[in-house]
Amino acid sequence: MRPTVLAAAVAVLSGLVLAPAPAVAEAPAPATYTNPVAGDVVDTFPDPVTIRARDGFWYAYGTQNPVFQSRGETGERMLPILRSADLVNWEYAGEVFTQETQPAWHDGSRLWAPDVRYVDGRYYLYYSVPGRNTVGLATAPTPTGPWTDEGPTLPEPSGCPTGGIDQALFTDTDGTHWLYWGSYDTICVARTNADATHIEGPVTQVARGRRMEGAFVVRHEEFYYLFYSDAGCCDGAYSGYQVKAGRSTSPTGPFTDDEGVDLMALTSKGAIVAGANGNRWIGPGHNGFLTDLAGQDWLVYHGIPARDPDLARVPGIDRQLTRRPMLLDRLDWIDGWPVLRAGAGPSEGPQRAPVTAPVAGSTFNENGLAGMHPVGRGWSVEHEPDARGYATHAGGHRTSYLLSTGRAPADVRAEADLRVTDGAAGLVVGHRDRNHQVVAWLDRDRHALVTELGRGHAEEVTPLPAGFRFDSWHNVAVEVRGTRLTVEVTEDRMGDPVALQERHVPRSAARRGAVGVAARGAGVDADNVSAVPLYRPVTERVPEPEVGELLFGDEFDGAEVPGTTPDSPWRWVRGPAAGLTMTGDELSWPTGNNELHLGNNTAPVLLRDAPAGDFTVETRIEFAPDQVAQQAGILLYENDDRYFKLVHSVLPLHRGGGALLHVSEFGKEGERPTTTPPTPVANAPMFGGPAADTMWLRLSFHADTEHGENEVRAATSRDGRHWVHNGVWTLPTRDDLDIGLVSMNRTGAVAEFDYVRVYRAGFSHTR
Repeated sequence: MRPTVLAAAVAVLSGLVLAPAPAVAEAPAPATYTNPVAGDVVDTFPDPVTIRARDGFWYAYGTQNPVFQSRGETGERMLPILRSADLVNWEYAGEVFTQETQPAWHDGSRLWAPDVRYVDGRYYLYYSVPGRNTVGLATAPTPTGPWTDEGPTLPEPSGCPTGGIDQALFTDTDGTHWLYWGSYDTICVARTNADATHIEGPVTQVARGRRMEGAFVVRHEEFYYLFYSDAGCCDGAYSGYQVKAGRSTSPTGPFTDDEGVDLMALTSKGAIVAGANGNRWIGPGHNGFLTDLAGQDWLVYHGIPARDPDLARVPGIDRQLTRRPMLLDRLDWIDGWPVLRAGAGPSEGPQRAPVTAPVAGSTFNENGLAGMHPVGRGWSVEHEPDARGYATHAGGHRTSYLLSTGRAPADVRAEADLRVTDGAAGLVVGHRDRNHQVVAWLDRDRHALVTELGRGHAEEVTPLPAGFRFDSWHNVAVEVRGTRLTVEVTEDRMGDPVALQERHVPRSAARRGAVGVAARGAGVDADNVSAVPLYRPVTERVPEPEVGELLFGDEFDGAEVPGTTPDSPWRWVRGPAAGLTMTGDELSWPTGNNELHLGNNTAPVLLRDAPAGDFTVETRIEFAPDQVAQQAGILLYENDDRYFKLVHSVLPLHRGGGALLHVSEFGKEGERPTTTPPTPVANAPMFGGPAADTMWLRLSFHADTEHGENEVRAATSRDGRHWVHNGVWTLPTRDDLDIGLVSMNRTGAVAEFDYVRVYRAGFSHTR
């Protein structure tokens, strides 16, 4: 059980725009939370990103939306802001712009997809201006403003073939800033100028795919990871959004998925981080990233509540907006890849809360130096609007310490915000005396990160980037796990360290001890000193679905076309299909000028009864389409307007100069009663793993009798052994589903079905 510790609790705001945080009361850290976080504060909060500010609070920023419809507001808030002391309990903290302060160059555009960073002592808020097809930048001295308009960051044209939206900044270890942006259907990256206000130099395309967007890059160990979302973000219960990832050894790529497929390849991709799992959340996507005080990473993202997916109409907007509250879940790194909750997907019930309260340390916001013990002269507490209280040292160049009165554990994550105008500032871990401690120094004179392990051990020096500003706040984090020491230096704790150091720690140094800061010189400031037990990583994924016993199948090794003889288990809707033949061991089915989509239901469908209970249907298909919309695969079919579909299909690349994408398309069609007026028939896809001329396709069915739903999960493979498991589509249960095959749309391609096999089970619950 986690120890009871000091945690900040937030006072309820009386206004909409905040000044720096007021004094807070002591409160225990929450043990659990339940998604959506901030669901009782705002009605919706799309495309969320978070940052831990110098005042010790977390701040979240979201897309312009009607966040207070339930309070009677008919309009929207422009880039709304939330604040929390613990990542669980949130309060409204204002917005970046109002109608009165919105810059004229926006031409009244709505503002989307913020990305927040801390650069050279100021908060940078990048945001999309879709009406101008560009990215704007506002900066501020505190996380709630006042905001200064810095204008657009992209030239016109930007050099990227797709929209100038969904941007994110990343800072590399050499101090270079990179800006990622793009949507519909390409993601690009370019280096920025030194102050990160606009791009310069060549623009590189790093990823493309159907509705690929929402880039967010972090560095983990030796790789750069590009998180992104694809399919559709904002179509209510028909949103097929998922978070996926690619990784590279360079911030400019090439990025590849977990099967080695280049994110620039003209196919759908794997490495699914988060997808719908059949619980209340649909379309999880457009993520941010944060790390709690224990070192555990978390994904912040939005999801759509299945039973209440749509907002009321907003005056002046020509479509119905989708409700997208902010979700928070643990992000695990397993076998070198990020995955949400070890593969379980978005959470619905109570979850272990992030660690946000230290067992030792101080934010210096209340009670001066209470909880810390000066060793040496010159320590005091000062105040400024952003950091609020902070410790400052004005002594000489002899080393002086400010240490916690309590001890931290041996396996520990400790961190502090440090600023140096003269001398060196250090984070101290495991202090028992000057000869038995670990100190990670920001050494201004040597322009380096320097670690000391006590008497008798050599220091280790890591140069800092040439433009490193010691007079700006930087976060220094130290992790000790066993005898392994890891140190990273960042500006904003956003997975983009400007310095990394790893080294062995002797067991004599890896012990319990005080945490604190050290100073050499008369210009050292420190804030947000904390130490907590280091998190325990999850190293195994939840079990993937496995098929059970074979119930029945058809190997297509006969001479008769299925569904054309009295004893055939198959039957036709609008068939038999023209040109269909049996080749001796395959069902050969040419595509035709027909369709199964919304009101155009002209395609032949080959059906047979499904078994009772949960089951998986699998086929192996050889299919090499070369024209837009050609597709072939399997169905779970109720009627022409209610079905689930998994096909290899061809789609155009938006602004791709005629390029075609081969995708694993997992779609559903059915009624959408929540819209105003209700939509009789709707259709939307998710996109699964990479497509290939030879593919294995699976649809797994589960009857959710508790909620009255049919749940279907897709999986694809290019070798029959390694599977990419997709998200889950659901429809309310009505009539029975049949197993079906289709080969349709434009003529010119032929689908060769090797078999259809039906297995028991194959659907796993990961709620």
